[in-house]
Amino acid sequence: MTTYALSEAHRFRGTSNEFLYLVPSGGIFAIDPISAAILDTLGSAAGPLDRDHLIGAVSQKTASAPLDVLGCVNELTQVRAIRDTAVTFTEKPEPLPEHFPLQTMVMNVTNQCNLSCQYCYEFGEDKIATPEGKKKFMDVETAKTSVDYLFAQSEGRKSVHITFFGGETLMNFPLLRHIVDYSTEQAARKNVKIDYSLTTNAVNRIGVTVSIDGPKEMNDKFRVFSNGRGSYDIMEPKIRELLAHHHTRPIAARVTMTSGAMDALKIYRHLKHDLGFHEVGFAPVTTSPERLYSINEPGMHHVFSQFGELAKEYLQFALRGELHGFSNVSDTLAELHQGVNKSHPCGAGLGLLGVGPSGDIAPCHRFVDSDEHVLGNVATGIDKKKQTAFLDRGNIQRKDDCHTCWARPLCAGGCHHEAFVRYGDTGHPNLHYCDWIRGWTNTCLEIYGTLAEKNPRFLEYFAERKAS
Repeated sequence: MTTYALSEAHRFRGTSNEFLYLVPSGGIFAIDPISAAILDTLGSAAGPLDRDHLIGAVSQKTASAPLDVLGCVNELTQVRAIRDTAVTFTEKPEPLPEHFPLQTMVMNVTNQCNLSCQYCYEFGEDKIATPEGKKKFMDVETAKTSVDYLFAQSEGRKSVHITFFGGETLMNFPLLRHIVDYSTEQAARKNVKIDYSLTTNAVNRIGVTVSIDGPKEMNDKFRVFSNGRGSYDIMEPKIRELLAHHHTRPIAARVTMTSGAMDALKIYRHLKHDLGFHEVGFAPVTTSPERLYSINEPGMHHVFSQFGELAKEYLQFALRGELHGFSNVSDTLAELHQGVNKSHPCGAGLGLLGVGPSGDIAPCHRFVDSDEHVLGNVATGIDKKKQTAFLDRGNIQRKDDCHTCWARPLCAGGCHHEAFVRYGDTGHPNLHYCDWIRGWTNTCLEIYGTLAEKNPRFLEYFAERKAS
């Protein structure tokens, strides 16, 4: 006798319709009344239901023909929203391809900075970097070798990307100008498209993404110079000048949220409306929970509530066909629209690598200059065994705590670096954020469903957008 039970799907509402987010595929489907009744019936049952019982109950509840109900049962089974209890799915990590072409290289052109932000993951209290005795600034030869390595390892890619990073990236600005010219020339010879980005603290004059934590009283809580002086008064006029004259690409603000900068509404309003950034994105500080600047659990509830308010604003803008500028929503909607279903939290160690001033290769920029996480050097290549071991630890199928979570297609267990700082293991799930991630994903799903109903054309914007 065939019996059925609920499987891996998350139900949510738009405005008028109910939807299913299908965990195995990352797909989103509107559900009709018969499908909803099937899910309700299985959800309220004490255990699996046999097919005849299920079809009879749903037919009676919806006044539908049994054949129509059976058709819906079969469809829901095929997409694994419900399951035939006699069938067991065993998820095994798929072997990684022998060669996965590199797409993004994050070049840490210096490990020096003119600020001393107390929460800095590179040189703060929770640092894992071991820069002693290593180059402080990347030289031209190392940078050119890094670019050559990027092109050699990106075979088959139509486009590649270089992110310049630090420390404070622009402290090595002459190198940036030289390498952009060199990389652009190489890309033209190889008929490959290349683009660039950088992050700066805006103490200097040029930037694409600016790190700033809000108005003066919040920014200056932890974003300070080595003498404890706040950085806002130096940054603010330069940001205004930058935004007034730089029009080739929209400029975004990146906010590191700490216990001293948790008022997301006030931060967003200041950065978007007072200063004029195109977008504002928020990221909670990656740190041990004992640090002064760490956000505790009640604080995260407060942040989530404020994110919810900004998300409501975002939806109202989107219904009018307008961009709001809260990039946390845009990034999640892009992943939902593209049906992202991750085996790993990000491209670290796979399609993305970080390179330090000495040329050492790390899984990403957050691991640069950490002896424990070196994967090789651009001059000699990557150690495939170390790379494979890193990726194997980070695979979602290795994270038992994640196997029953419906949000895992987007999360995949969370940031490798935060896992190492919190748990001492790059492959450990970020369990302290689980409820937060599920709540936020549901919020964005509801926005997605409402737009699918009322302004589906707006979703076309996310066909090519990549989450930051």
